[in-house]
Amino acid sequence: MHHVVFLQDLAVVMIIAAMVTMLFRRLKQPVVLGYILAGVIIGPHTPPFPLINDQHNIETLSELGVIFLMFALGLEFSLKKLSQVGVTALLAASFEILLMVWAGYQLGRSFGWGQMDSVFLGAILSISSTTIIIKALEEIGKTKERFAQMIFGILIVEDILAILMIAMLSGFATTGSLAVQDVAVTIGKLACFLGVLLVAGLILVPRLLNWVARFKSDEMMVVTVIGLCFGVSLLAVRMGYSVALGAFLIGAIIAEARHIAHIETLMKPVRDLFSAVFFVSIGLLIDPQLIMRHLTSVLLITLVVVVGKVLACGFGTYIAGNDLRSSVRVGMGLAQIGEFSFIIAALGLSLKVTSDFLYPIAVAVSALTTLLTPYLIRSSDAVVNGMSRMMPGGLMRTLDAYTNWVGKLASDNGARKTPAMFLRKWGWQIALNLLLIAAVFIAAVFARDHVHQAWPTAPGGLDGVKGMLWLSAMILSLPMLIAIVRKWQAFGILVAEMSVTHAAAGERTPALRGVVSGIVFIAGCAGLFLLMLVLSTAVLPSRNLLGILVLVLIAIVLLLRRAFIQVHTKAQFALQETLNEPALPHRDPQAPSLPSLLRDASLVTVVIPEGSPIAGKLLAHVKLRTLTGASIVGIERDGESIINPGVSEEIRGGDSVLLLGSASQIEKARALLIQGAS
Repeated sequence: MHHVVFLQDLAVVMIIAAMVTMLFRRLKQPVVLGYILAGVIIGPHTPPFPLINDQHNIETLSELGVIFLMFALGLEFSLKKLSQVGVTALLAASFEILLMVWAGYQLGRSFGWGQMDSVFLGAILSISSTTIIIKALEEIGKTKERFAQMIFGILIVEDILAILMIAMLSGFATTGSLAVQDVAVTIGKLACFLGVLLVAGLILVPRLLNWVARFKSDEMMVVTVIGLCFGVSLLAVRMGYSVALGAFLIGAIIAEARHIAHIETLMKPVRDLFSAVFFVSIGLLIDPQLIMRHLTSVLLITLVVVVGKVLACGFGTYIAGNDLRSSVRVGMGLAQIGEFSFIIAALGLSLKVTSDFLYPIAVAVSALTTLLTPYLIRSSDAVVNGMSRMMPGGLMRTLDAYTNWVGKLASDNGARKTPAMFLRKWGWQIALNLLLIAAVFIAAVFARDHVHQAWPTAPGGLDGVKGMLWLSAMILSLPMLIAIVRKWQAFGILVAEMSVTHAAAGERTPALRGVVSGIVFIAGCAGLFLLMLVLSTAVLPSRNLLGILVLVLIAIVLLLRRAFIQVHTKAQFALQETLNEPALPHRDPQAPSLPSLLRDASLVTVVIPEGSPIAGKLLAHVKLRTLTGASIVGIERDGESIINPGVSEEIRGGDSVLLLGSASQIEKARALLIQGAS
């Protein structure tokens, strides 16, 4: 009989939601509001009687809605888009979140609310709604405009910061305080989890999806994608994070796959179905009488959200060097709260640290700001024109001069690759490798007690378990450690060339550069040793066992050093290929087929290692097309691009070459280009 009740409740949800959203579509209002209103209509707080028999069933389905909603938000995440508007997104999102958290906290305290309610109110008001904004921009046809791309970049940064905020709020709600050490540990663990999952996912998942796509089965693709979504969501829960984090991350990883357009098309109906249930379940929690009692608070909070976000996002966008019109349009497009705010409010309820009225107030504010969003975006041009007429001419010229100055600085920096840019690039690569090493040792510490409990008769007891875990962690870290040492050596050489010039040192230049590079290298190795010692502390065995394991580790390094280098090189190439490989447009199955050559051809970027046997050879001598069937159609070297290089062009170590050919041809070409790299 239970299944009949479940079917009845689900039928009521979908029928009422369909009727209300059809009405909202006719009125040209956001359908999200229709879903929330449908929840209010069938909810337990609306007379004469509730239409839902078992609200728990709908709440269970809404959990799936959270997963698919966050997964869909992850699919909107693009590292390429973020890099294009990175400075603007980071400044605007950071400024907005800091200001709105402060404003929300102060507003809550002014209402006489407790500290925890005020803290959660600030967090609720700080994050804008990706779903609502995208729907609003789609409805008015402005998704391709420049200000819309900046909005998407800000939303991406907001989503990342919101994930960190949720993790920190969980700790704060549990302990009632947030020490600097706790914040650092939370950020460190989250960074390791994000780093490992993103790197491993970007290497493995796109290749899995490419393999699945060969079967040309939509059913297989949908099942695979949903399986990945649920699996990573479960992994996040096991690691102490929320299902929302896991779903968002796997969505961001799949967003870099070549078949992302097709995947989005397949997942859209699934996302829309469960997202509708999610927003209806939000409406079920709204008590209209409770909102009427707090109507003044709802209106004041709505005013603070709109004014605060317009000012914060607009100011942050302008400071980054964008013109006044774009800055105002960005600010007015981000003046609402949505799905992350619901998740934060639900977190407070689940932890039993916030009052019952906070969740429905958050939903009511979201509904009001969602209603205002399309009108704010449409009126942004009129607001800019009015500001231009009211502002003195001198002030407008000053604002334009600042925009032009920042824009010129950005274009000058991007036009040439300076040594400092190489240092920053290598620094990020070293930091990423250190992050992966830290994650390996955190996993070893996590496994220490579990392994000892599961294997109480292990040789040497707990000390033996520590020794095995330490050796395993060191072996797993060796590819990253060797890469760090090699990269740091190049880092030291470049620092020496920058700091010691021929004009200043004369004949002693080579000797002084050698001294500087040696000092930098030794200092870096010493710092790396200390860091490894700190990371190993919790799994270090006794001194005698450690001495034996160190000798074993040295032997492994001497015997397998080249293999570790090749493993890291292949992983690095795979990661670069994923990020550089263009996405395939979704093709209508009914559309006429392309010729076989064009349909099967791919463009893939490959970086030539310094130790490649073809480095220093001419294209005519390499005979790449004769041996593999693939062609080199472009070379990027030191920031310059060589299109369709001739047979007399020389291939150099460090070049990024663009290969054209089928998948099998490109694999043969890649093997030839990197064969024997060290």
